[in-house]
Amino acid sequence: MKGNECNLSLDELLELDGVMAAGIFSPEGKLVNYKSKTGMPEEMAQMTAKFCGAVNTMFDALATAYSELYKMSWTPQHNWMYSGGDWTIVISGTRGVFVESSKADIQKLLVSLGVC
Repeated sequence: MKGNECNLSLDELLELDGVMAAGIFSPEGKLVNYKSKTGMPEEMAQMTAKFCGAVNTMFDALATAYSELYKMSWTPQHNWMYSGGDWTIVISGTRGVFVESSKADIQKLLVSLGVC
C-alpha cells in the first residue's frame, strides 16, 4: 500500500467509539505494535496482522490485474473493511481497528480513518 493511509496513533484510534483494539502491521503481515481495551492476546494480534497482510496482498494483485487488463485505475490500494457477526475490522494502509459494531458510529470511524 502506498496510497492514502491513516496516520492516527494507536491511542487516538482507541479513543474512537466502539474501537476495542488497534494495531499496526508491516506490509508482509508482521505485527509492529498493538493496543487493546479488552486484553486481546498478542497471539491474536499476530494472527490478525498476518491475515491483514495477506488480504492487502490479495487486493493489490486484484487491483493490478484490473488496472492492466481493463484499463481501470484501481491502484494504489487505500482501505478495506470487513463486518460480520458483532465485529467490524477497518484497515487503512497498515493500521487497523477491531470494532464492536453495536457500540460504534461506523460512518464517523470511517471518516476518522480516512476511508470516506
